[in-house]
Amino acid sequence: MPDFSAPGGAVLDDLGVRLHDGVATLRVWSKNASSVELVTFDETDLDWVTDQVELERRPGGVWEVTTPLLQPGTRYALRVGGPHGPGNTFNPETLLLDPYARGLAEGDGYAEWRAVVIEDGFDWGGVTKPAVPLDRTVIYEAHLKGITKRHPDVPPALHGTYAGLAHPAMIEYLREIGVTTIELLPIHAFVSEPRLLERGLANYWGYNTLNFFTPHAAYASDESRKQGPEAVLTEFKGMVKLLHEAGLEVVLDVVYNHTSEEGLGGPRSSFRGIDNASYYRQDSSGAYIDTTGVGNTLNTATDAAARLVLDSLRYWANDMQIDGFRFDLAAALGRDAGHEFTRDHPLLTAIRDDPALQGVKLIAEPWDVGLGGWQTGNFPDGWLEWNDRYRDRVRNFWLSDIDYARRASAPVGIGGFATRLAGSSNTYSKERGPLASINFVTAHDGFTLHDLVTYDVKHNEANGEDNRDGADTNRSFNHGVEGPTSDQGVNAARRKAMRNLLGTLLLSAGIPMLTAGDETGRTQGGNNNAYAQDSALTWVDWEHEPWQEDLRAHVSTLTRLRRENAALRPKRYARRDVHTPHASVMDWYNQYGEMMEESQWTDPGNRTLQYSAVSTPVDERLNRILLIVHGTESPVDVTLPTSIDGATRFVSLWSSADERPSGEQEEFAPGDVIPVPGTSMRLFRVECRRPPTTGSPEHRGAVHSGMWQLVPALTPPRSAADRRSRCDRGPTRLPLTRARAASLSPNRAPSPLTGSLRRGSSARSSRSPSSPSGKGTTASECMCA
Repeated sequence: MPDFSAPGGAVLDDLGVRLHDGVATLRVWSKNASSVELVTFDETDLDWVTDQVELERRPGGVWEVTTPLLQPGTRYALRVGGPHGPGNTFNPETLLLDPYARGLAEGDGYAEWRAVVIEDGFDWGGVTKPAVPLDRTVIYEAHLKGITKRHPDVPPALHGTYAGLAHPAMIEYLREIGVTTIELLPIHAFVSEPRLLERGLANYWGYNTLNFFTPHAAYASDESRKQGPEAVLTEFKGMVKLLHEAGLEVVLDVVYNHTSEEGLGGPRSSFRGIDNASYYRQDSSGAYIDTTGVGNTLNTATDAAARLVLDSLRYWANDMQIDGFRFDLAAALGRDAGHEFTRDHPLLTAIRDDPALQGVKLIAEPWDVGLGGWQTGNFPDGWLEWNDRYRDRVRNFWLSDIDYARRASAPVGIGGFATRLAGSSNTYSKERGPLASINFVTAHDGFTLHDLVTYDVKHNEANGEDNRDGADTNRSFNHGVEGPTSDQGVNAARRKAMRNLLGTLLLSAGIPMLTAGDETGRTQGGNNNAYAQDSALTWVDWEHEPWQEDLRAHVSTLTRLRRENAALRPKRYARRDVHTPHASVMDWYNQYGEMMEESQWTDPGNRTLQYSAVSTPVDERLNRILLIVHGTESPVDVTLPTSIDGATRFVSLWSSADERPSGEQEEFAPGDVIPVPGTSMRLFRVECRRPPTTGSPEHRGAVHSGMWQLVPALTPPRSAADRRSRCDRGPTRLPLTRARAASLSPNRAPSPLTGSLRRGSSARSSRSPSSPSGKGTTASECMCA
């Protein structure tokens, strides 16, 4: 792992203030500076200078001083001088923040902030991180202020605060809806851009970081803020402790790709004044290379910037006990000295391999706005990624395709949707598997779930940019009326569309991410870029109509079913020719219960499928499910498959056609014909006469090298009676001869999404092309993206 040491061997991971023996040592890195000065201030007057002392230059650009002037609670800043010329912006009169400050004293603007010396004495009381396994993880993306600002059961003094999020009412709610991990929009100290303040707005989301080591003070309670930065820190840690006690993880959205200093004409508050040429990406003339769209990009090709990111992550993961990080515009972090993205960038691999970060969830937003910035699927092993391909295809299938069909424009077939449902194996390598995919339909950025089914176009007038901001392509569908309506038919269609989107999200292979409020149909009035709206428009509304409570009940049901059915959450992609533990072997049937043929995957007229998955776990019981997906507005009759080996009945678990989960478990037999309403989903548990239990000799024989799925390559289809008798006797075990292995080539696969030929299905087999990525076809792969 790279150590990111400066030339001359200076250690860069010991920067900032370190208290020891009644004094403190301050270290600041600046390769190009000619002088660095420490300035201390009166605690009650941030303009009143109390002392000044020069730092001495050490090898490798580290500046250092050991002094009794720095004590817990001391307010301080830096003055840095240096040469003029391209890339340098030194001004020894400007007061600058220490990039490694652990606390901040609030000011009235960019130039009024002061660093504060912090002495950490928090008692975690033995509480440890929940360490939720990836396959059990359900992420809930939320804004810390917005989630509790209007909550009626949280005390008003705690509305919108760290303490408010840890209130019992919130913890009970998060557990009730079945999420395991709360992902918070940025809580690193941030400021609002001057252009927003001039329009009477504020940066609500927080993607404008002032300091990477300090929690945002405005999210602390008034009482903590009055007591000072240490109390703010304590409130934050108390929140994490209480959430951990409840078994809930905390993931932070971190913005290491840029800072609040904006473009070259922006404020000089920290990095720009300390060593602009080293911390920011620039060309030979000193002009910024901006791959983030906000004016500057942190240059992680330099050791100092990369070390800053790594040190910050270590601090939050260990001192603050954070469980994971979602990296905003993460492609910007993986650009080399030539500004090209490389998946083996030293910083990306160092973050993954750092012993201090082992077990921490690493989630990339795998793109930025620069050339070559779209990198979905290209991050190193060990990283998880927001899957925008999943988002787009799922939206298309349930929304824009339906919109096109109403206008007699044929939608595409079901193959691409099935690929996403099965874990996006054409996007992620077999080594990374389906759990590399963070599946989402909505996020903070874009329409809410309710608005996705209610508006065809954005309505961002409140942002003050004449509706020019925000995405124009949303893959949304208003169902015939733009915005709110009293038409009950339209409203019913919208509610079902939300249930279909949520059902797809929570039943897909991969890691699901819900956006706070989507489980109750929260609206932003069609605003798809509410970054500057700190108001009731963005705060979660906890006063619900009956249909919203019904929708929440669906989410609770779906997360429970995900927990209970291992086949829905495979850890790995199944392979055609070998047994793969923790995978799900998938088969695909059409409306008539027959194996899908190649032509049906791309046929625009075929929008119905049945998806069977059987788990191959080692620490859970074997589990098998069947999911019916129907993607047209006309109802159909669906014949349940008869070729699922040993299946005796299908037990209905959930249907998106229900306004509220019924809880009734209807039972059906193989071959039964059931009516399926238009645009709906239905989930079944498949029961066999005598399913082998995981870990038993039977089960091990059944799944060894995938033999039991491959019998049709050698034997003709059997009758239902023969299938039942064979289920009673246990699986057939056959040696994998070279001839048999040759017969299992990709050209014999029954569908693009199954890696195995199932008993009784050879007559319906079809051919499957190789993976578009050249990886070879997996058991969950589809021919269409």
